[in-house]
Amino acid sequence: MLEPNLTNQLKKTLRASIGSREIAGANFMVIKDGNEVFYHEDGWADLESGRPVARDSIFRLYSMTKPVTATAVMMLLERGDIDLFDPVSHYIPGFKNQQVERNGGLVPVSREVNIQDLLNMTSGLVYGGTDKAGQHTEALFQELGSRLYGENPMGTMEFANRLGQGPLSFEPGSYWQYGTSADVLGAIVEAVSGMRYGEFLKKEIFEPLEMKDTGFWLPEEKRARLAKTYQDDGEGGLKLYAESHLGISHQLDRNPAFESGGAGLASTIDDAAKFTTMLMKQGSLNGHQLLQPRTVQYLTSPSLTAWQQKGFDTWHTLSGHTYGNLMRILNDTGKAGIIGGKGEYGWDGWLGAYFCNSPQDGLTILFMIQKKDAGTMAITRKLRNIVFSSLQAAQ
Repeated sequence: MLEPNLTNQLKKTLRASIGSREIAGANFMVIKDGNEVFYHEDGWADLESGRPVARDSIFRLYSMTKPVTATAVMMLLERGDIDLFDPVSHYIPGFKNQQVERNGGLVPVSREVNIQDLLNMTSGLVYGGTDKAGQHTEALFQELGSRLYGENPMGTMEFANRLGQGPLSFEPGSYWQYGTSADVLGAIVEAVSGMRYGEFLKKEIFEPLEMKDTGFWLPEEKRARLAKTYQDDGEGGLKLYAESHLGISHQLDRNPAFESGGAGLASTIDDAAKFTTMLMKQGSLNGHQLLQPRTVQYLTSPSLTAWQQKGFDTWHTLSGHTYGNLMRILNDTGKAGIIGGKGEYGWDGWLGAYFCNSPQDGLTILFMIQKKDAGTMAITRKLRNIVFSSLQAAQ
């Protein structure tokens, strides 16, 4: 277990964040060498009703879904079902004959988007913006949202096909920009496996790891455990946020047609810990070998070229990091705005779910909150700085 002065510092820092209404409530966990050494919950899952955050509170992962999707793709890779240089159009016809924006017009791409481009966010697919690619994606998400509760909701494969029919923001492989690549990977898993993406994840990852509270929606008996989402009210407080974003039903109360490989999963801190521990244990947990050690090594290694890295370097709070297989990787501890371990990897979500694995330190940190536009917050960095600063530097 962590030393008492350390645990007191963590609790005090988290309490200050909740007390100042920066966040409503949180779960925080530290795992060292495969053993849980600290867990703490504080604050509220529902401010209005006074329901506190509990260990079994369920959180929307948003982009913390992406490393799960990368893991699913690695499973197909080591089985010989896919090649990373396979053109996406081999699985999703909408990606045939793509165009890229150049000088305000559209021209044919110099090469097709492939699976490796999707894993590394070097595909030219973006989340939004003012260029033609961004406008196309924005319009598609709006349609996805407008059909969410209707008679004819948009499915995972229709979304990927329609996305591919739009222009790319840049030539495949020429740059890095965060975007919708992971949603397309979910559709590729469907095409290869012949089953719905959620079914593949359940069968291949969640059931073997006993992640019983993780999925794309919640049956009725679990919905009371879902944490509410909050946003700044502009007056130093918090107000409820309950809109459906990126095609995800906010209440998670129906089996969705669109299972977002980039944003759709919900989970508990204990379930997330099973996933992160599996990666730390070289792809194995509780007698189940999901990935081989060599595959985990590949999954968690930097993948960007020098020119692609220039795109990632625009993310100033991730200075000292690089990227690969839908995760950040810390490669220069001196340039980072955090205390951390070289080679540590992980990702966060739009509402603040966060994990990092630091293999050289045998350390995992998990943090669960639900705050609009959170990503990695100041409180996230403060808590992990307390933990990392207490470690003896790895040799």
